[in-house]
Amino acid sequence: MSDQTPEEMDLEELRTEIRGIDREIVELIARRTYVADTIAGVKAERGLPTTDEQQEQQVMDRAGDNAEQFDVDANLVKAIFRLLIELNKVEQRESR
Repeated sequence: MSDQTPEEMDLEELRTEIRGIDREIVELIARRTYVADTIAGVKAERGLPTTDEQQEQQVMDRAGDNAEQFDVDANLVKAIFRLLIELNKVEQRESR
């Protein structure tokens, strides 16, 4: 039998759930980065510029829409996506 109170057990279960969610977030970032790298390769083959401001704006608009759908702060979500876009740009520049 555990010496933990029910509240402590619930807290540990919640922390376990957070760890799983964190892992999923990292996995999704890795998948997104892989696809972005693939897009960069296609752009390079076709002689297209690395930066596409119109596409970036569409990504930001979708991020804001998704944030509103899930009742999450849109500014926070957009800041995360801006960071992801900038990191992808840095990787694309370094690989060219």
